[in-house]
Amino acid sequence: MQDVEYKIDLKPRNGHKRSRARIAIPSQKRAVALTCALLALVTFAVYWRVEHNEFINYDDNLYITENAPVVGGLTWPDVKWAFTTGHTGYPHPLTWLTHQLDYQLYGNWAGGHHLTSVAIHVANTLLLLLFLWRTTRRVWPSAFVAAVFALHPLHVESVAWIAERKDVLCGLFFFLTLHAYVSYAKERSPRYYVLALLFFVAGLFSKAMIVTLPFVLFLIDYWPLGRFECGTSKGNGAPSSTVFQLIGEKLPFLLLAIVWSVITLIVAKQAGALARIENVGPTTRIANAVVSYAIYIWKTLWPQNLALFYPYSRHLPWLTVLGSAALLVVISVICIKRRGSSPFLLVGWFWFLGMLIPVIGVLQAGAQARADRFTYLPQIGLILALTWAISDLSESWPRRRALLAGTAAIALSLLAWRAWDQTTVWHDSESVWRNALAATTVNYTAHVQLCDALLGKGRIEEAIAQAEMALRIQPNGAEGHSNLAIALSKKGDMENALLHWQRALETQPNRPKLHYNIATILAEKGRLDEAISHYEQEVQIQPQFAEAHNNLGTALLHKGRLDDALLHFEKAIAANSRLAKPHYNAAIVLVEKGRPLEAVDHLQKALQLNPGDAEARIELGVAWSQTGRMDLAINEWEKTLESEPDNLNAAYDLAWVSATFPDDAVRDGEKAVRLAEHALQLSGEKDPRIYRLLAAAYAENHQFDKAIETAQRGSELAMKQGNYAAANALESNIDLYRRNIPLRDTSE
Repeated sequence: MQDVEYKIDLKPRNGHKRSRARIAIPSQKRAVALTCALLALVTFAVYWRVEHNEFINYDDNLYITENAPVVGGLTWPDVKWAFTTGHTGYPHPLTWLTHQLDYQLYGNWAGGHHLTSVAIHVANTLLLLLFLWRTTRRVWPSAFVAAVFALHPLHVESVAWIAERKDVLCGLFFFLTLHAYVSYAKERSPRYYVLALLFFVAGLFSKAMIVTLPFVLFLIDYWPLGRFECGTSKGNGAPSSTVFQLIGEKLPFLLLAIVWSVITLIVAKQAGALARIENVGPTTRIANAVVSYAIYIWKTLWPQNLALFYPYSRHLPWLTVLGSAALLVVISVICIKRRGSSPFLLVGWFWFLGMLIPVIGVLQAGAQARADRFTYLPQIGLILALTWAISDLSESWPRRRALLAGTAAIALSLLAWRAWDQTTVWHDSESVWRNALAATTVNYTAHVQLCDALLGKGRIEEAIAQAEMALRIQPNGAEGHSNLAIALSKKGDMENALLHWQRALETQPNRPKLHYNIATILAEKGRLDEAISHYEQEVQIQPQFAEAHNNLGTALLHKGRLDDALLHFEKAIAANSRLAKPHYNAAIVLVEKGRPLEAVDHLQKALQLNPGDAEARIELGVAWSQTGRMDLAINEWEKTLESEPDNLNAAYDLAWVSATFPDDAVRDGEKAVRLAEHALQLSGEKDPRIYRLLAAAYAENHQFDKAIETAQRGSELAMKQGNYAAANALESNIDLYRRNIPLRDTSE
């Protein structure tokens, strides 16, 4: 025993003894630090080219590009919205905040949004490595699990899809919770327990899938923390008090998980995000869940034919279902039986099974059968179990270290290559959906979304072909009919477009934007009453749809219903204050109602949002003129002509004031003539109104003969056009000019 003790203990120069276990820790720390640096570098290298990827047309628009509270950046109203909204069907306020921050920093540059997700994924990888090393003190198995997590192609969807920011963000707080809990388990300090709870809440606020974390904490108590002591009390076989203590520690986590699960289900049900029982029966859901578990295992080992959307099958072969169920049972039995000698098998396997429960499809959310993104955290358990099992099984192998290192290097290189290749799939909407069609069969959603992507690129005929293929798969598909209608409308075939939108409406009467699209065509056809009816139904379905309120207000304005129009313009502004058009339209009504100061406020806001809007600037001049500030009005019209010298309306307004305004200081005959002659050219000499303008300018410039001649030409033109009011006004002006009296506009 003395020889053994002497070999284990080493004597440093100061004469004090220290064990090999103690001197191994600094060496391990250096190895872990170098591994972290290498992992971070490799992960960034694999994902770096997502910087050049775009937003895609599946959820990125709903989450970011068409979501006003995100586009607005980090403002107090938008932060409040993040914590109160059920937009997209799920509550995740912290995810909204990160999207708002990204938009504040990067605007429409999708690359910046992508790089944020990559940075969080890298942080998650390092946190996973450190968690495993802290709890097992085994560097290389921990590093391998973390590397597979970082580089596995199944995780590209979570990292390279901006709308799935919630996956990586939830993962960040998942790992932080694990670290805080490990610190609590080691030191029994309440502050670490509270910190773990806070990180857990942050995870819930990122994505509800983390509700299974209390279960994971219970698993890691068993292994690797070794806190799970199964003893007996008085020989009756009951668990010891230690087990009850461990359960008690999880109760606050469990309570938070239950509360947030209820909130999430309520929000999802209200938003229609959960499939109804009659649509997908429980037997079908359970069968799909069992098969999905088996497919996730297979894709972990062989990550091929990955797709954004896997179509749901209601007729799975029972042999496939039974085979998948048998696989799950056999693996579970093996892990349970080996729990004593190989506790990592039990922990890893049930980590995988348990974490997938919220998204396995028993409570079906969406139309997909399964999704690669669902494996982001659950797959860790599977990789952990396999890695530790291989490490233990290989203990007696000759040249074990070289063999394992070589195998790991090959496996990780293949995963990195596949992940790097998979990032190109996410370059844009077209590449995503063409890949989905190549990887799956009978994929209605992929055809529909590819149609939408092609429409965005102006490739109308290809888009029509994709919509028709989608409708062959699902003849009553509302999305297919709607997209085909959009393509036909872009082609100019409005009648058939209207028919397909109506077909979509028959299938899904409450589908967003169907009434809106139908109303838009009807309004263009001049069928305003029908258009108003559809717009009104649209704003009932989507009360916060600003564009629908704006278009409804425009239709009501054309009908002369000024008060109703103004109400909907105001609702459009309340829904999205960053749209310039409702501000402009509200100002038009306010000017008409004789409330020019309010109109000025709206027009100034419209110009802040869209500084190049010439019509808003012209109307601002009109509003200023009604308030008596003609100097400000003239300034706005002159600004318009500086940027758009051929703007007819600005030239007209400025020439009219220069020729007819009662104040001598404002009038300028030469300027009026110059502007009016240019306006006549711009109008093609076919507008009696411009002849009246030019005649008034000549009169102000004391060229009364020209004024009379011009007014007579205008009167003749007006009579030919049947515009008798204009003809009468011109004849009245001629009487003034014959008496050498210039025209004065006393209405200004």
